Amino acid sequence: MAAKTKYCTSRIKSFVIPLSNYSVDANYFPVSFFELLGLLPNMKGITSEMVASPCLLKLYNGGQIQMLNKSEPQQFSQYTAHFVADNTNQQTQSCNYVTFLPMGEQDPLQRAEWIKYVGVFANMEVMANDIYDAVKNNYMCLVQSAASKPKKFKPIVAWMEFLDDVWSFTEEAYKLKYIEDAGGENIDESINKVTYNISVPDDLEQLHAILCTVDVVIDGTLTLDPIGYNATTFLQNLNIEDQSCFGFLSYQSLWRHDKRVSTSMVIDWFDGAVSQPQLVLADLIEVLFPSGNYTTTYFRNLVKEEATIILGPDNCDRESSTAMEPTIVACP
Repeated sequence: MAAKTKYCTSRIKSFVIPLSNYSVDANYFPVSFFELLGLLPNMKGITSEMVASPCLLKLYNGGQIQMLNKSEPQQFSQYTAHFVADNTNQQTQSCNYVTFLPMGEQDPLQRAEWIKYVGVFANMEVMANDIYDAVKNNYMCLVQSAASKPKKFKPIVAWMEFLDDVWSFTEEAYKLKYIEDAGGENIDESINKVTYNISVPDDLEQLHAILCTVDVVIDGTLTLDPIGYNATTFLQNLNIEDQSCFGFLSYQSLWRHDKRVSTSMVIDWFDGAVSQPQLVLADLIEVLFPSGNYTTTYFRNLVKEEATIILGPDNCDRESSTAMEPTIVACP
């Protein structure tokens, strides 16, 4: 039907599938969904080098993917579909635009389930369902494993970030869900103040008092230099001099989710972590209940001076046409 009649209205679009080629608005775009289905070879255009995928960077460096100018959208018309992670200005989108919004979901598994959406465009629904089922089953097994761990108390976690002299505790539901699923407890919901300006003495005093009650801190501050961001940076941003009351420092449990970083300083948290939440959950279980025999994928420990891992084209360890297998974590 679509081959004979092209529909394009504000509510309906038609596509000939499987897509012969496609392009993506690649700025912090989770291309890992396409890698899991082995669809990278049909990606022919990107709008940015700001991607974390080593195999995509390898294809681009090899001349197999064209760099497109985002300010010249007519360039996108040469492709059967152009995937965008932006739901704004729908009225101005061309007929081949495909909205792709896994990061808009507020549940880890709902984010991963977008692989089914990608599968439709490739006639690969069965494979997409199998991948999602494997990810979901592994995730749920890890949830049950975390719940069954013997523990005297649930570690209290503060997931926070710093911007323009203001610290804020996360209100993103998917992050709070990760902590709960890993067996932890988010900071007391009775704390009705979310933001704290360190240049205001009362704010700073309140923030320090709250942090004296937590066991784990995850610093999600966005930075242009994730490699150089360390414990000293965190302490300076928090204006901490006397560390004696902060249990998370004594426990050496100060973390960031930027362990995997591309040569363009894009963290894989915005790519691989979206399509494989079981790896994030496994990391957080290790963060909250350290075993010492599990190596985290996305989280690095600032107190222990754990370094970032730099991802470049040389880190692509498979043929780009080969589907990337989801990583299934051992689950007792």
